[in-house]
Amino acid sequence: MRAILSVSDKTGIVELAKELVSLGVELISTGGTYAKLKENGVPATEISELTGFPECLDGRVKTLHPAVHAGLLAMRGNEEHMKQLKELGIEPIDLVFVNLYPFKATILKDGVTRADAVENIDIGGPTMLRAAAKNYQDVAVVIDPADYPQVLSELRENGGVSLDTKFYLMQKVFMHTANYDAMIADYLKKERKDESLPETLTLTYEKVQDMRYGENPHQKAAFYREIGKKKGSLADAVQLHGKELSFNNINDTNGALELLKEFGEPTVVACKHGNPCGVGSADDILAAWEKAYAADKTSIFGGIVVMNRELTKSVAEQMAKIFLEVVVAPSYEPEALEILSRKKNIRLLELADISAKQPATAYDIKKVNGGVIVQTIDSVLLPEAELKVVTNTAPTEAQMEDLLFAWKVVKFVKSNGIAIAKGKQTVGIGPGQVNRIWAAEQCFAHAKELIGPGASEGAVLASDAFFPFDDCVEAAHKAGITAIIQPGGSVRDQDSIDKCNEYGIAMVFTGMRHFRH
Repeated sequence: MRAILSVSDKTGIVELAKELVSLGVELISTGGTYAKLKENGVPATEISELTGFPECLDGRVKTLHPAVHAGLLAMRGNEEHMKQLKELGIEPIDLVFVNLYPFKATILKDGVTRADAVENIDIGGPTMLRAAAKNYQDVAVVIDPADYPQVLSELRENGGVSLDTKFYLMQKVFMHTANYDAMIADYLKKERKDESLPETLTLTYEKVQDMRYGENPHQKAAFYREIGKKKGSLADAVQLHGKELSFNNINDTNGALELLKEFGEPTVVACKHGNPCGVGSADDILAAWEKAYAADKTSIFGGIVVMNRELTKSVAEQMAKIFLEVVVAPSYEPEALEILSRKKNIRLLELADISAKQPATAYDIKKVNGGVIVQTIDSVLLPEAELKVVTNTAPTEAQMEDLLFAWKVVKFVKSNGIAIAKGKQTVGIGPGQVNRIWAAEQCFAHAKELIGPGASEGAVLASDAFFPFDDCVEAAHKAGITAIIQPGGSVRDQDSIDKCNEYGIAMVFTGMRHFRH
């Protein structure tokens, strides 16, 4: 029995090699792996002795030779294959232990050059892996040091590797090489600054954790992260306390974080079931928390809270009075962390670069039956053109501040979505209704129920898409709304403008909608 050992990750390779030799396996090795074995007194044949051809081109060509690939691809049960091997003087290779040049580690280095990245694209390694995996019935191919013990155990106990294990190893190889090639393709696309949606889409992610279940207990779930440095993403957060995040925790927290990134001043976002339920901005984080909490004391229970300033002791003392699932902050005062850590079921996460945004070219992907729909993320808050006041009455400076605040919030409310705000605090949010007037009426009802009568008096309103009729303006007037921001673009825009003029409501068109489904 013969084995090829050629690894970049040399974890456990010497111990593996010694075990193989003790089992009577002849070792063939390359480059740095051969040097490592020789240094540790493990007998091995250098690849150039097998091929009869020296390594060349700075090691770019080592294993690309018929003596290697015929030995891997020959089907032992095929008489013609074995006859040809004998005629060519080539012996079969039964075991392959190969892992690839560290392309991922290379591209993650600060200041990496394209030349460095390209030089770390492995050619011979994937070729050997694919050849051995294709002939899995006869060859066991191992890419992961974690699988060394299983293979050694079967060799010791049975004198060979079972077909079931070989098939598992084959699958693992093709998943690995697919991941490797997808990383390379993604890197090159970014290097070319190619912002197009490609004709074929191959994405690769790495598993962070398995989850107990998905959105519901009968669904399986896992969390995967993109490869690379993703500042400001939940995948980069450090969990300081609490149980593992669930599927719903991650989904809801991500939505809350993306909304938070729209704000520069101290801001707190509370989120429930993928929708914001309370948002507050102020001069300090305690005041921002008080606004967010007061906006909806009911829905925040069991919710997600994220903030863009250090979580202080005074905020922690207030938060500790209610049940929260997840809290994310860029940092924690030691006393704050101690207070919140007393609560067994809260998850506390620290995300240093909490305000870092995704690149505008990042993908938003949704699975549909039979495929996926892909778009670039909704990275723009307002168009480059100036906002257009379309009514006789223009917003005051204070109203404009609140309009922009509400516009940031409604961008992250499920459509049809309406948000009303006053003093940089949400006082009502109407998400996910099948018509816009229901979303508006829900907003006003919630404001009255959760904050009190007159909560919407003097507030402003933001709509994620245009008003199809003037009924939303009529309802806004009855609720005491003084200014409105919406995209405009309806064939009945003039009806809404006329109604605003009738009631003295200021209205601003953005020319941009923010549907969110």
